Amino acid sequence: MGIKRRHWAWAAAPLALALLATTGCAGTQGAQARPTTAPTTSGALSTSVARVCAKPTAGPAKAPAGAVTVDPAVVGDLAAQTKSNPPNTTFWLRPGDHRLDPDRYAQVIPKEGDRYLGAPGAVLDGRQKNQYAFGGTARNVTIRYLTVQGFVAPQNEGVVNHDSADGWVVEHATIRNNSGAGLMAGAHQRVRANCLRDNGQYGMNAYTTGGRVGDLVVEGNEIVGNNTGDWERRQPGCGCTGGVKFWAVNGADIRGNWVHDNRGTGLWADTNNNDFRIENNVIEANDGAALIYETSYNAVIRNNTIRRNNWVEGRKAADRGDNFPFATVYLSESGGEPRIRARTDKIEIYRNVLENNWSGITLWENADRFCNSPANTSSGVCTLLVRDTDRCAEPAIAGAPLYADCRWKTQRVDIHGNRFVLDKSVVSCAAKCDRMAVLANYGTYPDWSPYKGDRVAEAITSKQHNRWHDNVYIGPWKFVAHDPSQVLDSGQWQGTPYRQDAGSTLDPQAGG
Repeated sequence: MGIKRRHWAWAAAPLALALLATTGCAGTQGAQARPTTAPTTSGALSTSVARVCAKPTAGPAKAPAGAVTVDPAVVGDLAAQTKSNPPNTTFWLRPGDHRLDPDRYAQVIPKEGDRYLGAPGAVLDGRQKNQYAFGGTARNVTIRYLTVQGFVAPQNEGVVNHDSADGWVVEHATIRNNSGAGLMAGAHQRVRANCLRDNGQYGMNAYTTGGRVGDLVVEGNEIVGNNTGDWERRQPGCGCTGGVKFWAVNGADIRGNWVHDNRGTGLWADTNNNDFRIENNVIEANDGAALIYETSYNAVIRNNTIRRNNWVEGRKAADRGDNFPFATVYLSESGGEPRIRARTDKIEIYRNVLENNWSGITLWENADRFCNSPANTSSGVCTLLVRDTDRCAEPAIAGAPLYADCRWKTQRVDIHGNRFVLDKSVVSCAAKCDRMAVLANYGTYPDWSPYKGDRVAEAITSKQHNRWHDNVYIGPWKFVAHDPSQVLDSGQWQGTPYRQDAGSTLDPQAGG
């Protein structure tokens, strides 16, 4: 893939799930102290937790009728059996460690409709030699009850569904200790009740070359300890890490997952995603933000429990003197757009509990980031409203409709009915961990930009229908509006000219 993203000023209804086991996974090695038991919520919200990794669901102990049996004692048997059988074949992998041929490019190339079922104890092991486990473009492949480990995919590539084929179903699998992404995603993919653990870059990377991923479901998974390669340290500002990364996904339901202890961001939607529902997840103890929604559109974020995120990255920024409100839920150049078809025409954030994170929700726009600008870190990509990037140039960009359509806008964001809890003694901070924010930078670049000065800051703060209301705040919260220098108390935030959080209750003395 070779995709890199660099941030500019830190760019970057309940569901009953059949979830398994009773204990959680241990934390990422080298990270700060983490919870060792499954999370609970202290607020009114109660969310089931996908405790998958400790005790995955076992597969069939005997081969199903008509299935082809795969022998772990025969090196390369899985790939060979797949090649010699017709499409729509079911393969049953016996208990034991299954190996591919020792060539680094050796992999299983399924045919359309093939199904792979692991017996209890069946493991497909790349032994740090093979790059990919399952590849090719066959549609409607199913993988269940199988452990896939030890593969060494290159950066930005994946081990399972390497080529992002459509219609795959991956369920009750354990995908762990691989380089790159444990799993790639194609259109109409279903990813349910899996343990995506300790992979080098991502647990899953939803991306396809030359198109968009549509109709994606990620449900009831435990996504833990990913980015063991610490890619943001190796390539500062790459924007290439976390539990799950979504690129140009049109229609996704992300529900009932336990996303925790990842090095970096928990869930990150980056560049022209649209129509997301992120609900009933527990997102906690990730080093960076719980959720980033970047240069994307139209989402519902509801009924999530979000705890103890961003302690590592937020503190690091504060220690270096950065006054930007590094957030746990971070919307960067993202908003509602009625002209783009989706199940909603805004970004609605409601009925979530955010407890003892490093700061809260930041709505941000980089005034210098727009189509055709050198400051657009999504190089060569334009908004979904302008197909031809070259149109976003002077003099036309200074007038309608391009003035509005060439810029990703943080607009039509409705934040209500949430519970924000902050106890600074728990977070162990003195300052800069207590922010809600809506702001932009002062536009300066490039010379031909029509967005210079505070035009974007004025727009995001007062003209783009971004609204907090009817929330509950417990603890000493502060608020940032317009630009990083405008740090407000609750009275200033609720008063003229900002008029935010009408109907909200604030108790600054509670919660430490």
